[in-house]
Amino acid sequence: MGRIILYEDRDYLGGSYECDSACADFHSYLSRCNSARVESGTWVIYERPNYLGYQYVLRRGDYPDFQSWNGLNDRVSSCRMIQLVSHFERYKIQLYGKGDFSGQVFESTEDCPSVLEKCHWREVHSCRVLGGCWIFYEHPNYRGRQYVLEKGEYRRPVDWGAVCPTVQSFRRLTE
Repeated sequence: MGRIILYEDRDYLGGSYECDSACADFHSYLSRCNSARVESGTWVIYERPNYLGYQYVLRRGDYPDFQSWNGLNDRVSSCRMIQLVSHFERYKIQLYGKGDFSGQVFESTEDCPSVLEKCHWREVHSCRVLGGCWIFYEHPNYRGRQYVLEKGEYRRPVDWGAVCPTVQSFRRLTE
């Protein structure tokens, strides 16, 4: 079980909304979200309802303002908890240079701060997550927009929530 508390104002003030399971749209309870407290679990909060828009990963801890989770603004409308893998499961991801798992392939079991340096690519057009949970980042060194990828197949960038194939770094999501 996980638990996250979202607050309208900075420093945990104003109206609040508590979640212990996925919520596709809490915007009717909060007009904005300026701070959060994760009491347990690892959560993804989304800019728009139905788990769409910018994604932010929040681990157990306090987030006194939206900048503390690298938020672009105070707009957050949905959230869900991520089930992290057991210590026994191996992390493994395959990246493809073209959509539908075609083109060059790059396989990794480790974090990658620069896709350009490692594979000489600027874009990832499809991928398979064979083990673990991963985060794609728009810029090198784990910066920019985040996209959470759980075990499964992603035939094109829109499948992981992106509007373009720019992926410049990625890492494993661990406890």
